[in-house]
Amino acid sequence: MPTDSGPASGPKFVFVTGGVMSGLGKGITAASTGRLLENAGFDVTAVKIDPYLNVDAGTMNPYQHGEVYVLKDGGEVDLDLGNYERFLDADMTFDQNITTGKLYKNVIEKERAGDYLGKTVQIIPHITDDIKRRIRDAAAGHDVCLIEVGGTVGDIEGGPYYEAIRQFAHEEREEDVLLTHVTLVPYSKNGEQKTKPTQHSVKELRSIGLQPDVLVGRCEDELDADTKEKIALFCDVPTDAVFSNPDVEDIYHVPLVVEEEGLDEYVMEELELADDARPKAERASQWRDIVTREQSGTVTVALVGKYALEDAYLSIHEALKHAGLEHSTDVEVLWVDAEEMANTHEQRLREADGIVVPGGFGTRGTTEKIAAARYARENDVPFLGLCLGFQMAVIEYARNVCGLDDAHSTEMETETPHPVIGLLPEQYDVEDLGGTMRLGAHETDIESGTLAAELYGEHCTERHRHRYEVNPEYIEELESAGLRFSGRANNRMEILELPDHPFFFGTQFHPEFRSRPQRASPPFVGFLDAAIDERERPVSEVEA
Repeated sequence: MPTDSGPASGPKFVFVTGGVMSGLGKGITAASTGRLLENAGFDVTAVKIDPYLNVDAGTMNPYQHGEVYVLKDGGEVDLDLGNYERFLDADMTFDQNITTGKLYKNVIEKERAGDYLGKTVQIIPHITDDIKRRIRDAAAGHDVCLIEVGGTVGDIEGGPYYEAIRQFAHEEREEDVLLTHVTLVPYSKNGEQKTKPTQHSVKELRSIGLQPDVLVGRCEDELDADTKEKIALFCDVPTDAVFSNPDVEDIYHVPLVVEEEGLDEYVMEELELADDARPKAERASQWRDIVTREQSGTVTVALVGKYALEDAYLSIHEALKHAGLEHSTDVEVLWVDAEEMANTHEQRLREADGIVVPGGFGTRGTTEKIAAARYARENDVPFLGLCLGFQMAVIEYARNVCGLDDAHSTEMETETPHPVIGLLPEQYDVEDLGGTMRLGAHETDIESGTLAAELYGEHCTERHRHRYEVNPEYIEELESAGLRFSGRANNRMEILELPDHPFFFGTQFHPEFRSRPQRASPPFVGFLDAAIDERERPVSEVEA
């Protein structure tokens, strides 16, 4: 079970809750703890609890909840699962995301099937039992399981989960369960770190039968010694159990910060793992080596999208960062609002060393995304099109090179005379929207002698999330005009490129979901390599 030598008694459980306000960084705190435990030789996994009634995140608006992250098994989940995959360098499954919708759906289906004959089906024990079962199933075969509870203590939606944690702690051995609570420590106007929000948050937690073992204070700076003492006194924890998690420039530095605070050592002592951990001198240092690598130079990348929110394209931002780490180069992302591009944002395309057009759905902003693909193609600017961006590049080529006026996708224009992008055949009879797209990991065969082969080799397996594809009836015409589909899954076009362009590359899949700090995504590495070359190209050549 363990990576080296782990606990013989079974998995350990670290629950991570949050107080005062949402968005404090519970997930990054948990993922950073997991990263340090893995460095110490333990096999770590994670569970994200989302108390909303949606079965999954697939139908959520990115403005409200950030990007929809796709797992290898096709699960559409909260973006925090992406952070766990990146920090732990592990592939999660849909079973590692627990939602209230998923729980109630399962329990009600069992009730209708007669599994609870004679019983009154209730929150306790039926919902809480299902929560505990799912956590134990996810933890099986691992040394440590991190369980993050979304939202804030006191939220009405979180009630069953906190009750399940209370029961869980009662059922397991004391040394096998640890409760970490992340709270806000704000500054007063006179610059004093205030502990009252933390005190109230812990009071709320204790009122439902939970006493935190570890407190992590989120503050602009490290917590003062007096602040830690005060939190410990009023929250009834040892002073050694109060840790700082100050603001940092890069989330990948958080493991380094909490390691300096000694959070990992304290967690291992409390879980009785210290004797099984690698000696400090032998712990993995690859993470530190990568994220502290000295950067030389900066490239600018224009991201042409319709959601003016970084979380909506979080995995793309991170994949660009990973490629930058590999090239020892900082990446500055220039946001280009697709709807405003013609009026105020077009200049950003000219300023950028490369252009990325991300995925998305619906008609809004598609005209401008097509224009961005054309600008990159005609001006030899490195281009990376992802999912919808791939499709927009096909439409642009069909219109402006093949002469197929008004070519479009039937998603946006059902009556287009040239439907170069059409609905997947298996989608014709689909009625429900949730969880019904082409999702998850699928293999692509790659043509030799192409840019795709240079980046990937003969095959690649990447994650998908789409309902539309390149219409097979137009493939011959597109390729005869110079567009090359270098990656295919049977008769499905997965990768496109332009042979005579410095870097014009599109993927029907989402390579950003498998990018890691230790293992940057091949298309992003190739794109950034071309963008670095573009940075050196005289401006006059671009404007010519």
